[in-house]
Amino acid sequence: MTPGSFITLEGIEGAGKSTLAAALTVMLERRGVDIVRTREPGGTPLAERVRAVVLEPGAEALTPVAEMLLMFAARRIHLDNLVRPALARGACVICDRFTDATRAYQGAGRGVAMQLIDHLASLVHDGLQPSATVLLDLPVADGLARARARRGEPDRFEVEETAFFERVRACYLELAHAEPERFIVLDARRPPQELADEAANALLARLSG
Repeated sequence: MTPGSFITLEGIEGAGKSTLAAALTVMLERRGVDIVRTREPGGTPLAERVRAVVLEPGAEALTPVAEMLLMFAARRIHLDNLVRPALARGACVICDRFTDATRAYQGAGRGVAMQLIDHLASLVHDGLQPSATVLLDLPVADGLARARARRGEPDRFEVEETAFFERVRACYLELAHAEPERFIVLDARRPPQELADEAANALLARLSG
């Protein structure tokens, strides 16, 4: 795999991104690839503090634009302090969510203008884009059933109605259709090991220089 590859994982709640990230990390490290595994929002101590603000339900309203701005603030902290340094030393970064999630959740889900999201992305990314994006796609009902079976209190997104996640899923599929050279779309209803094997093979094929 080409050193300095930036791999992002996307999908609705319950798609299995964290499970896939863990499996890919093990599989690629066995092949001698230097992997840094991380997530958004979060990934560094300060960015994780912003994550808590975004995800924890509270009495005070968090408007869609405010939510989006917090996402980008956490993203810039994450990029500056973890992602870019890792890529600069030649590591491959696997990131659970990135700006496609902002387009899907805050854009399609919340109704924030895509032009505003793309403008902020151009400022925050400063030229950095994913080398490849794995989209774990599955029906919303299946994803929500998985997510709600987890222990613990639901976060700010997990309490949303089905229609919200239908918009999010549709946006993800539109993004993948628009950039087939970047996206690898997998059926997330399949067994985790099958998904990991297919994802690893596809990434190695696309990102081997």
